[in-house]
Amino acid sequence: MATAPLTSSISAGFTSSTQSSTISTSTQSSTMSTTMSTTSSPETSPSVTNFLSIKLDRTNYALWLAQILDKIAPYLQILDLGSIHYFLGVEASYDGPVLYLTQKKYIVDLLHRTNMHEVKPCTTRAPSGQKLSLYDGEKLSDPSEYRSVVGALQYLTLTRPDISYSVNQVCKFMHCPTTVHWTAVKRILLYLKYSIHHGLKYQPGSLFISAYSDADYAGDPDNRQSTGGYCVYLGPNLISWSSKTHKTVSRSSAEAEYRQLAFTAAEISWNEAMFCDLSLFLQCPTIWSDNLSAIAIASNPVFHARTKHVEVDYHYVREKVVNKELQVLFVSTTDQVADTFCKGLSSSRFHFLVSKLPVLPRPLSLRGSDKPIIN
Repeated sequence: MATAPLTSSISAGFTSSTQSSTISTSTQSSTMSTTMSTTSSPETSPSVTNFLSIKLDRTNYALWLAQILDKIAPYLQILDLGSIHYFLGVEASYDGPVLYLTQKKYIVDLLHRTNMHEVKPCTTRAPSGQKLSLYDGEKLSDPSEYRSVVGALQYLTLTRPDISYSVNQVCKFMHCPTTVHWTAVKRILLYLKYSIHHGLKYQPGSLFISAYSDADYAGDPDNRQSTGGYCVYLGPNLISWSSKTHKTVSRSSAEAEYRQLAFTAAEISWNEAMFCDLSLFLQCPTIWSDNLSAIAIASNPVFHARTKHVEVDYHYVREKVVNKELQVLFVSTTDQVADTFCKGLSSSRFHFLVSKLPVLPRPLSLRGSDKPIIN
């Protein structure tokens, strides 16, 4: 069976966004066991299973990658394109060991498509405290453009977690958008024009998972459902984030915060399982919350009798804490990074929290075209 060529640039680029720190900072060697199955043609021997045990030195990422490619080459046809620079609309740029992921070209195309490329930009994604309602404004006669642009904005959240909350808000009205909702979409586009060079920054760091969890109690003006958000870090690098409306109504702010703790704990467990499959066993992760009641419920079983109205599923957090598989600690509201995933913020606070994600402008690049100039 013929095997399609593989490009190691994808592995070298996107893997480095979340794992280059893993490779650069670990001082001990590790053994990676890779199972590969190759099916030969009818003229050769039947299917053969090969077990490769590769001794890798993680202190040198380039050497680490070269060792993997050398071991796989006899079994798969590989084309090494070097470090990644552009893939599916995502641009990768490097500043020494630091990687920046941006989508400048994608934003420029979107601004031209919506005729917003010559409009004055805005410094924030939404007005402070703005909460959209289903009954605001007049219904759009043709919602097709609204749905198309919002769908494009969803793809932008791959490298722009700072717009996640606003995109989540406008996504709720895809079935019946109004003029007010369309204005909110335009505000997001104007902010993207202001921050067109911004993107996620990844750098070498420690192997420790931490997360911030927060909820805006009864934030939906139509059904009083809460909006929750979290962001998960591996060392200093953001690896997972979410801004989502809760499916049920909470009876108190503590319940809303505790529900969000459960969602965040589940996401951390998934990431831990993934790293375990990669033979990376990490320390006990930490969730930072600014709600003392939710922290007390997660840490003290005595509070169970007072929280019977909370679904049993959400006590998953307390079980993790009791088993010392997770710790929930307090962080002041001022330093609660997940706040940007839950509500509209003032300009100063918004930019402060965005810098902590971190969503930053990429460094100036003088890299030219890879294609030769033809006279």
